[in-house]
Amino acid sequence: MSNGEGARRGARGFTYLGLLVLVALIGLMLSAASEVVSTVAQREREAQLLWVRHEYRAAIGRFWIRNHKFPQMLEELVGSAPDAPIQVRYIRRLYPDPMTNAVDWVLVKAPNDAIMGIASSSTRAPLKTGHFDDADQDFADAKAYSDWQFTYVPVGVRWKP
Repeated sequence: MSNGEGARRGARGFTYLGLLVLVALIGLMLSAASEVVSTVAQREREAQLLWVRHEYRAAIGRFWIRNHKFPQMLEELVGSAPDAPIQVRYIRRLYPDPMTNAVDWVLVKAPNDAIMGIASSSTRAPLKTGHFDDADQDFADAKAYSDWQFTYVPVGVRWKP
């Protein structure tokens, strides 16, 4: 065996080791990047969830102002309730829950068993824990998205037991 042949064998081993280290580093970087992408996607779904819930809250408020009662079902907000005498749209459509991607809202009931708000059915822990609107300040202590309850409470109305 000549000196040149032994040097080439050693170089092949070093190249192989370097390639293994490079593959491991690429794997670590891809893992970190996927975690960042996942966090960004969840923050976007949180922002969408806050927007959708505010739309539902506002629609329930408009329904209350016009009818002086809460809706019995969400379909009344889009004007598709079967027994409604006048079809009025308070919201464009029934938006899905961005966390579950379905219209599977948990309904927050008023004392008369009507709907005064909604909440997500997701039990996932929220990333956002502060800097909420004034009406949503109690969301800072939420342990899950289902704790973010968006309700409309009319000003000056007392509930009858």
